[in-house]
Amino acid sequence: MQIVRMAWRSARVLCVGAAASALLAPAAFAVSAQGGRVTVNRSVTIVESSKEPGAVERATEDLRSDFTKVFGQAPRQVTSLNEAGPVAILIAGRMRVPAGIGCATTSDTEAFAFSIVRTGGAKPREVVCLTGADMRGTIYAIYQFSQSYLGVDPMYLWTGKEPAKRSEITLPADFAHTFPSPVFRYRGFFINDEDQLTGWRPAPKGAHTGISLQVWDNIFETILRLKGNLIVPGTWIFPDDAQVAAASARGLIVNQHHAEPLGVNVARWPKGVPYNYSTHPEILERAWKDAVAEYQPGDDILWSVGLRGLSDQSYAALDPSVRNNDPLLGKRISQAIASQIEIVRARYPHAQFVANLWMEGDRLMREGYLHIPPEVTKVWADTGYGDMQDHGDLAPGEGMYIHVAMMNGAANQLTEMVPVARLQEEIGRYIAAKATGYLLLNTSDIRAVAMTAQAVMQMAWGGAPQGPDADGAYYRRWATEEFGARSAPAMEQVYKAYFAAPIVRTIPPWFHFHITPDKFVRWDSDQFYQTEARRLILEDLAQGQVVAMPSQSPKWSQPHLLFSAPPDMRGEELALDIKECAGAQPRWDAVWAKALAAEKLVDPGRRDYYQFEVLTMITINRESNRMLMDVARALQDEAAGNKAQAEAETADALRALDTAEQAMAAAEYGKWKNWYRGDWLDGVHYTREIVQDYANHLQNPLAQLPAPMEWSGWDGYFHIMEYEGDRNADVQ
Repeated sequence: MQIVRMAWRSARVLCVGAAASALLAPAAFAVSAQGGRVTVNRSVTIVESSKEPGAVERATEDLRSDFTKVFGQAPRQVTSLNEAGPVAILIAGRMRVPAGIGCATTSDTEAFAFSIVRTGGAKPREVVCLTGADMRGTIYAIYQFSQSYLGVDPMYLWTGKEPAKRSEITLPADFAHTFPSPVFRYRGFFINDEDQLTGWRPAPKGAHTGISLQVWDNIFETILRLKGNLIVPGTWIFPDDAQVAAASARGLIVNQHHAEPLGVNVARWPKGVPYNYSTHPEILERAWKDAVAEYQPGDDILWSVGLRGLSDQSYAALDPSVRNNDPLLGKRISQAIASQIEIVRARYPHAQFVANLWMEGDRLMREGYLHIPPEVTKVWADTGYGDMQDHGDLAPGEGMYIHVAMMNGAANQLTEMVPVARLQEEIGRYIAAKATGYLLLNTSDIRAVAMTAQAVMQMAWGGAPQGPDADGAYYRRWATEEFGARSAPAMEQVYKAYFAAPIVRTIPPWFHFHITPDKFVRWDSDQFYQTEARRLILEDLAQGQVVAMPSQSPKWSQPHLLFSAPPDMRGEELALDIKECAGAQPRWDAVWAKALAAEKLVDPGRRDYYQFEVLTMITINRESNRMLMDVARALQDEAAGNKAQAEAETADALRALDTAEQAMAAAEYGKWKNWYRGDWLDGVHYTREIVQDYANHLQNPLAQLPAPMEWSGWDGYFHIMEYEGDRNADVQ
């Protein structure tokens, strides 16, 4: 296996060990000068100085919890080796290793080391050293030990995988190893369009965060276990929201996404206040200054700079002077970036910056109209489907913003969508170009995309495997760890067939979208079926009137058409949906057959997770594809006067939706009860209501339709942001 990487050139190839869900298997460690085999059990003592940062202490608490899962009780913890028993685990930053203890250390950023030291004297001890070059290096040492030797799945919070019970664990003679700095400098999650997380575990009233702080802490822990160092903690948030300070306390760098430069919550821009940098620059600059001031002094921040419109639309939508004028649009954004840097540097002289070239940003950059200062990391974005939009124009130090989940009305909110091969190719390309300054991964609600999220974070830390079997090797390792070794060959085929099943289409002539590559390819996933079926029915019930889809702001919904064909192309539109769904249905049926066969090979204790990760995922797409095909056929038959046939096809569509909802209910086992209560953005239940309305209409065209007839989808953001009340961005 060839590994594409930078900082790890001198390290060995790293792979997942069969005995533990590990990114770095024990067999990959170099032989220690101290050598020796140490046995760890419930009597071990953890030694950690009281001077270690609070974030390290939190990771140590997680380690003690991991020990409890494996050995039945948490180890005793002390602050000095003198208080330790005969076997001790020493957790220490490089500068806090006790004098006279020869633990291996490293000074490289976020690097860490494992070693074993035997002390003499009246009370000889075997000391297992977990040392970090800095705070995060020490945290990674803790979690890597837990992953490699206790067998704790870094995604256990989402997969439910628990480590095996043990009475003792013997560390190998080649335990010692130094783990170098990561490949990407900044690496982390963007928790985006977080409807399911909010609906599943909402924060109590007055907690000042939409998702409960306990779930936010779970998210932070996951990032750190995957050796990430950064988080964008929500879609439309304020800098003083509770999860921001909580992320900093966990040791993560807080970042803002492309639509909230410097943390200004533009989705809550005060009504009636101009948002125009050409005519009222002083208003926007006040908002930027106020947002910077709202962060807490202890927050570790990576500042995003740029200029987009309210919610996630182009700034040109609000400033007529730059509309259809790319040179002036680029100039305004460049001016805004320069002003934002000046504002931040006045308070934080050593601040670091990134500029995300999402949507129109990449076009303006390639046209030469957008100027990004050299001290700002240039971040290229994908289309939302894992395809990076840099057009090969990469330079060392640049970075990437990539999705494994995407809310755009056609992509995925409930299931996996981006194949691992695409992720490996694109990340490997950035590593080869040394464009490793930043990697932000959009995970939406995490749970549905745990497999690909872990794949991306492993590559961000240790490099991207290349070669004809690189993706298959990952699928087999994932299946081995999550479902058992017997399932791995079959699961590789299930995953490959799954990612090859969706409809793939280029933008049709009537499709208006705010991304402008030369040729945009769309992989239609779980959202597409719901969005398309609802739109087709609602337009029919509205007697041919186009149903507009508003923007992503609950306060500023400026309608723009995303999917609607002109009325005179209605027949072609229905025919295209029927043709493509009919072509995809045999592929989905084949995936389903493979998944049912593979289920027999899954470890019995992992059948619940298999239901969610595989069976429910496939069912949502398979039955929704069938539903859309039936709806389009029914509308076509109704238009042709074949009412009885249309009624039968609508009944089939309802049965398909019932099957999908039954599979979703089956995935709400244990702690996941009410997981899909927050399905406000995909809206499978909304689709069923509208298909039922259409069935009622076919039976009785004079029957009254329930109100409201039209559902835009953006009511989800009222739920997500309800905790903010009537608060607006500060522009005073």
